[in-house]
Amino acid sequence: MRNLTKKIFFPALYLACSAPLLAQYTFFTPKDAFAIEVSLPNSAEKRLPMYRNAITSLAVQGDRILGGTTAKEGLSPYLFVASISARKAVALKDLQETIPGQKSIATGFCKGSGNQLYAGTMGQESKVAGHLLQVSIGDGDAIQVKDLGIPVAGEGIFTLLSNKQGTELYGISYPSGRFFTYNMATKKTQVFDEVAPKEKELDNLHEYAVGPEVYLCKALIQDNAGLVYGSAVGNRLFAFDPAKKAFQFLETPLPAVWGREVLGQVEAWAKAPDGKLYGGNAGDGQLFVLNPATKKIKNLGKPMMMGRLQSLAFGRDGKLYGLAGGAPGYSHLFSYDENAGFVDLGNPEFKMVEPGIEQGILWRGFQLSTLAASADGKYMVMGEDEALSQLMIFPVGQ
Repeated sequence: MRNLTKKIFFPALYLACSAPLLAQYTFFTPKDAFAIEVSLPNSAEKRLPMYRNAITSLAVQGDRILGGTTAKEGLSPYLFVASISARKAVALKDLQETIPGQKSIATGFCKGSGNQLYAGTMGQESKVAGHLLQVSIGDGDAIQVKDLGIPVAGEGIFTLLSNKQGTELYGISYPSGRFFTYNMATKKTQVFDEVAPKEKELDNLHEYAVGPEVYLCKALIQDNAGLVYGSAVGNRLFAFDPAKKAFQFLETPLPAVWGREVLGQVEAWAKAPDGKLYGGNAGDGQLFVLNPATKKIKNLGKPMMMGRLQSLAFGRDGKLYGLAGGAPGYSHLFSYDENAGFVDLGNPEFKMVEPGIEQGILWRGFQLSTLAASADGKYMVMGEDEALSQLMIFPVGQ
C-alpha cells in the first residue's frame, strides 16, 4: 500500500507544482497574427542596427506603423516606418542626423493636429538635454523630423502627452520630475515644481536603491473634462487643470502591496469609451481604474505575479490589452474586461516571413515593452525591447 501511495502521490505532486512553470511557457498564436522583421544586421533589406533597435515608442496611422527606439550607451536611436499590409519596414531615420547626442525616444507618440506626431528624447548623458520632436510620415514614407527645442534646461523628457485638441503638450522632465507645458502656437514652455519629488520624499526611497526612472511619472492621460492625470512620489495621483494652471492631489492612493507603497508609479494609461481611466502601477504590476467624476480609484488586481505593467490599449472587441512583467522575467500579454476579468495570454508567438525565410519561422516575443492600437482598434502592434527587436501584430475581435 505504501508503494502504491508513492506511485500515485508523487506524480500528482509533481504535476501540481509544475503547473505554474508550464503556464510561463504558454504561447499566444491567434489566427492571422504576424511578425515584421525590422532588425537584422546582415540583411540587405531596410533594417535597424543592433543595440539601437529596442522599440520603446509606437503609433499606428492607417496602414503605417511609426516606431521610435532606445539605443545602448554611446549610440543614437532610430525612427522607422513599417507597413501592415506589406508586412515590412519601409523607412528608417537615424536621429543623430537631426539631433546629435540623444539616446532614447521612449515617451510614445502624441497626436497633434493633422497627421503630426510628437515625442520627447533623453540625452546620452545626464548633462545632455532632451528635445521635443515633431514627426510626420511624408511622401514615399519619408520620415520628417522637426526639432522643437529643449523644454526644461539640462533635463531629458521622460513623459509626454498632447491635449485632445492637439494644441498643447504636457510632460515630465528627467531627472528632476518637473511638470511642463508646451504651447504649439506660441512655442512657449511653462515649468512647474508642484509634482517634482522633494528631498523628504526621496529619503523614503534610499533603502530601495532606485533611480528616477522607477519613481517619476512614466505616463500621463487627459480625461474628457480636460484634466491631466499622473503619478507622484509616495504612491499619489495628481490632476492638473490646464485652464487654471493648478494641481490637486487625489485622496485615494495608488493600489499597492503593504510596505511597498513608495514604489507606486503609473507606467501606462488607457481611456475607455465611457471615459473611465485605466492605469497600471509599475511597482506591483496592478491594474486599476479611476473614475474622473468621483476621483475614486478601484484596484482590479494583478494580471500576473510580477511587477511592471508597461502598456495598455483598448481593442475593437471592447477588451483592454496590456503588457505585464518584464526583465529579469518575461513580458506577458494579457486582456481584461469586466465580465471575464484577466486572461493571461502568455508570450506571443507569431509567424514571420521575410526574404531568405520565405517558408516562415515562428518568432516569440519574450521582452515586449510597448503596445499600440490602430485607430479603429482592429490591430494591436507590439514592439520588443531587446538587442534584436521585431514588431508583432495581431488582429482583434476574431
